Amino acid sequence: MSTPTKSSEKLKFFGPESKEWKDLKPDVPDGKDSTVEQKINQAANSAKEELKTFLLSSLQMQHVVVLAGSGTSLGSTTKGPSMWSLWDYCVNSNPGTGSKTRTLTDSAKKVITDIAYDILIEKENIEALLSRCEAFLQVKDDENVADFIKASKNVILEKCSEFIDPADTNQLAAHRTFLHRLSRRRVRDSRLKLFTTNYDLCFETAAGRQGLVVLDGFSFTQPRHFDPRFFLYDIVRRPSTGDEVGTLLEGVFHLYKLHGSVNWSRASDGEIEIVAKPDPDSACLIYPAKGKYQQSYVQPHLESISQYFSVLREPNTCLIVTGFGFNDDHLSEPILAAVRTNPHLRLIIVNPSADDLTANSTDKNKYWETLFGLAKQGEDVWLINASFGDFVEMIPDLKSLTPAQRLTRDIKLLSGNK
Repeated sequence: MSTPTKSSEKLKFFGPESKEWKDLKPDVPDGKDSTVEQKINQAANSAKEELKTFLLSSLQMQHVVVLAGSGTSLGSTTKGPSMWSLWDYCVNSNPGTGSKTRTLTDSAKKVITDIAYDILIEKENIEALLSRCEAFLQVKDDENVADFIKASKNVILEKCSEFIDPADTNQLAAHRTFLHRLSRRRVRDSRLKLFTTNYDLCFETAAGRQGLVVLDGFSFTQPRHFDPRFFLYDIVRRPSTGDEVGTLLEGVFHLYKLHGSVNWSRASDGEIEIVAKPDPDSACLIYPAKGKYQQSYVQPHLESISQYFSVLREPNTCLIVTGFGFNDDHLSEPILAAVRTNPHLRLIIVNPSADDLTANSTDKNKYWETLFGLAKQGEDVWLINASFGDFVEMIPDLKSLTPAQRLTRDIKLLSGNK
């Protein structure tokens, strides 16, 4: 008998017009007879088959788009920094100790007092704190506040860079499998478009280890500089027979870093290049703050957000949202609008707390509430209660299907079976 797990830890999903969540690994209560246990297991196996069929049809759609949030870099394996850990290292005098008794540094204490930031109300939220600091500087010059912002940005840059271990081949196993399986789509379909809010290099590193090619808007020459035209380029394999007509190379995908990257640097002339370690002043990042919406309309972020808006309007599109909490309005609103206005959009939301986030609660995020309601009304919205790592294992490997499975899949697709 398995130990009962919390709702947020269970593997389950909710599909259009579903009456309830469907468990993929249900807990069998103690004291139940074999008949009841058999029925529970049969329901779970049926749910697994339904999910597998649904994911197969989703990956066969013409356009597959991914929005990956910070949740894809968290966890015991990847070890990326959480928003709370960034607060810990920016504000506390004993960061990284895990101690419940934490004290603020003298500089942080003074800044928090000067800008009237109430931790009891605002909580330990680095985004809210930096937003308040920036708003304060708009009305008053303050060297201490400016120094605190610069020091915090340096911490964020460092913590989002240092956790990737080049010697640990298992650290990015989930990222590698995710990219590998999604890159095995038919080459006649559009390239996978991966949008991420993360600063780190998890996807780039995983792609390199997997032998995949990333088209990220930067030149192929050194130094690599940003130019939106590079998103229009592709890579083909020219046959050795001399025929001038080549075929598209497998394993190529587009990567759009919506909030910048830890290896992007903006030069004094405005040129954006990839460098090993940019300093906080030149680093091309949209740091955690409420002003992210306005900053998104400056290059190179403008190109990424423009592409993001564009793909959500494309017909026959599957959008997979994973590790994203719908806390950024400038990214959440377009998704909600696309679900309502694009009749050919399928939305798959993956979150280890999806069940809890859609439950009745006074502080429920409006996007979770609305999207869950649309799913119950029959819109093509699917919610999967799973971590990024668990979801990766659910994704079917398209090229590992037997001929019979491929035939069954194609018949279902032709018959319009979702």
